[in-house]
This record gives sequence, C-alpha cells and structure tokens, in this order.
Amino acid sequence: MTRFIARQCERASCRLRFPVAEDSPLGQSCPHCGGPTAADPEPYESHEARAPARANGPEVQALLDNVRSLKNVGSMFRTADGAGVAHMHLAGFTPTPDHPTMAKTSLGAEKTVPWTLHRDGAAAAAWLVDAGCRLWALEGGPRATPWFEALHERSGPPIVLVVGHEVSGVDPRILARCERVLALPMLGIKGSLNVSVAFGVALYSLRFGTGSD
Repeated sequence: MTRFIARQCERASCRLRFPVAEDSPLGQSCPHCGGPTAADPEPYESHEARAPARANGPEVQALLDNVRSLKNVGSMFRTADGAGVAHMHLAGFTPTPDHPTMAKTSLGAEKTVPWTLHRDGAAAAAWLVDAGCRLWALEGGPRATPWFEALHERSGPPIVLVVGHEVSGVDPRILARCERVLALPMLGIKGSLNVSVAFGVALYSLRFGTGSD
C-alpha cells in the first residue's frame, strides 16, 4: 500500500486540494494556478477496492474486432482481468499488448489475460463457433434486443462477447455468426456508450449478474 498526503493551494482564489505520494517532491506548487501549497499533516493509505468475488455466470471470452483506440483496448484488458475473462481475441487492426504504451491503461492486465491476434475477425468468429462457443455481439440494428433481457440465457457453453469498431460497429460477417445481437439500454440523447464502458457493463453482468439463469 502507498501512503499519500493531501496538499491544498493557499491562494484564496483557488484552494485546490489534491493528493501526492507521501515521499514525493511534487505538489509544492498548485497544478492549477501555480500558487504555494500546504500539506495536510495526516497521511493516509490507499487500498484496492477489492471485494470477494465468485462468478456465477459462464466462461466468457471476448472478440475485439477492429477496435482502433489503444486506450479502449487497454481499458478492456484491465476489465477482462477483473472479471476473469478466459481469452481475448484481437482481430483486424485492434492493437495488441505488444504495443509499448498499452500498459498505461491496462496497468499490467495485458500480462495476465491470454490473447491471440487474428487478421480476419470473421474467420475468428467462424472458428469460435466451430469450437462450441456462443457469440453475443454488443451492437444495434434490426436484430438487436435488450441486453439485460438475455441474461437468463447465459448458462451453458462459453460466451464470446463481441465488440467492434467504435464508429462502424461489428462487421456484418461476424454478426451473421452471432447467436445474439444485444444493445444496452440508453435513456439520454446518445445511442451508445464508449466501447470500453459498454464492454465492462456487459462483461460484469455476464460474470456476476444476479438474473435468473
């Protein structure tokens, strides 16, 4: 565990309060206005927000087809590690953990989650189906049904959670192989979430959801 101290800007017009590591030389000047700061005399320790976990859903793998953002992919690796994803299938131009800056967002999870690179996502989808997996795509369109209404069907063979390109979505050839096409509910003006956020919502509901199986 790391010990931290809080520092606060002494300028009355700012008063920004922010944490720094207890032994760090940083923070003498306010990162917002550049003014002098004072340290809180009481240090504190950081703790991982870890809760005891037992997955009650099926084995889950993931197929990331042409997800272009390195930050999104890194975030999805971190989420996959937390949820116990069995394998990450990276297709098309999806960046891999070999990229030197992936660790900035995956924070080491790129070393713990098995992964394979597939040049052709549709061929990967066909191979996964032939291997006995069920493909569930996070996608809109005429086939899409509400995500949370499908959770009662999650028991059984492994599910491969499929996500696609941030703008163009999942390749139609992959969708043709999917058992289910599912969309998360949206109450605002936007039609979808960021792909890494949607991946996290769907993955954790698959692995730890309490819906009837």
